[in-house]
Amino acid sequence: MIQTLAVRMFVERGYDATTVADIAEAAGVAPMTVYRHFPTKEDLVLVDQNGPLVAEHIAATSPAQPLVRRIGSALVAAAATLTGGARPDDPATDDTFLLARLQLMISTPALRARHLDSHYALQQAIVDALADDATDPDAAFRARAAAGACLAAMHTALVRWAEDDGRTELPGLIVQALVAAFGADAVDVDPAG
Repeated sequence: MIQTLAVRMFVERGYDATTVADIAEAAGVAPMTVYRHFPTKEDLVLVDQNGPLVAEHIAATSPAQPLVRRIGSALVAAAATLTGGARPDDPATDDTFLLARLQLMISTPALRARHLDSHYALQQAIVDALADDATDPDAAFRARAAAGACLAAMHTALVRWAEDDGRTELPGLIVQALVAAFGADAVDVDPAG
């Protein structure tokens, strides 16, 4: 609830013009309550559950599949879950909320810089989920390289989605980016979305 309110206030008032104290007051909580859940102002925008969700989807894939296909398919499936429509118990599944967060990340210099940390955390979550493939240093290196390349393709799709104001289906854009980067066998879903 605090994060949803914060993102709305950042969009309405501007990221730099909105303080954590403003958000706490609007939420009816003490600033320390906000900081307990979100240690920094940037975390109010950047914190998400994408890492565990992607890892869950990777765990459901066959280790016999190529790394890029496992990772790419998991990224598409996670995007489909996150943009599949708002669930009343989880406002983070609302396309409008996700789009606002992404547009803030792209347009706010402080968030762009911190977003790279989130990117590394997601890459590590992917490598950890591929632990069956990454038990030796060379396999871990391959997993990290594949994850980084897939995340670069996904980032391109996310920027396009933000620029398009969410009018195009995000999972389909991720498929298109993965196919452009790696070929038609990169994912096991229909490129049409």
